[in-house]
Amino acid sequence: MSSTQPRGLIGSVRRALRVLEIVAQEGDGVSAKAVARRAALTLSTTYHLLNTLVHEGYLVRLGHGRGFGLGYKIGTLHRALSDELDVDERVRQELGSLHRRARAAAYYTVLRDTDVVVAAIADSDRYPRARPLEFGFHEAAHATAYGKVLLSALSAKQRRDYLSGAGMPKLTEHTRVRLTDLSRELEQVRRVGLARDVEEFQPELACVSAPVRDSDDRVTGAVAFSVPAAEFAARRTELERHICEGAARLGRVLTGGTAAGPSRISAV
Repeated sequence: MSSTQPRGLIGSVRRALRVLEIVAQEGDGVSAKAVARRAALTLSTTYHLLNTLVHEGYLVRLGHGRGFGLGYKIGTLHRALSDELDVDERVRQELGSLHRRARAAAYYTVLRDTDVVVAAIADSDRYPRARPLEFGFHEAAHATAYGKVLLSALSAKQRRDYLSGAGMPKLTEHTRVRLTDLSRELEQVRRVGLARDVEEFQPELACVSAPVRDSDDRVTGAVAFSVPAAEFAARRTELERHICEGAARLGRVLTGGTAAGPSRISAV
């Protein structure tokens, strides 16, 4: 993709957003000097930006000179985006249960307009998520198992249009970068209801994913696991069984049914 920036961008807004991102990354207590250093801004400019963000509620100034932290408006924005992505407490609970049963980081992803988006994550210190797969991550659909599930649900023209814009960058030596190769795989994913990526997104990482369907059997999302590639080789059958059962359960939750009951998706 081109690195050329569009015209009309407002520099002060971009600097403010950069400051916000730095505070989020550093966590509570980051100092203005530290923010200025990371953002490559003067201390005076940094204070102006910090004070503006505090005034608007996107940051807070911690007591006793302890620096800055995220403000409570961020939570409102997070909830609004979660609602847009159809993520509520039922989804989070079911995903958390799936994470514990499978002993793997679990992800719920959706197709939002033209983006394949990570909408919810369940992980733990023992079974951590893969970085940078965070809430809102919307890249590399061609190289991720959940991306393949969602791309397989599109028409051939929709896939071509999506990939012409998103591109197919080579992330590892195993990444498919030819549309014909990916299209053949996506047809298989559509038939069997299961997708995998083994070191296609990141070295030493493997993922498996299955589609979440609505009451009309349309694909509305995908559930995925990520584990170390060596572990996936040993646990593949078990993980594929869990992901198919979990996707079916989540589909029933989202359509107002109960999570219990037999899966409609079979592992292969």
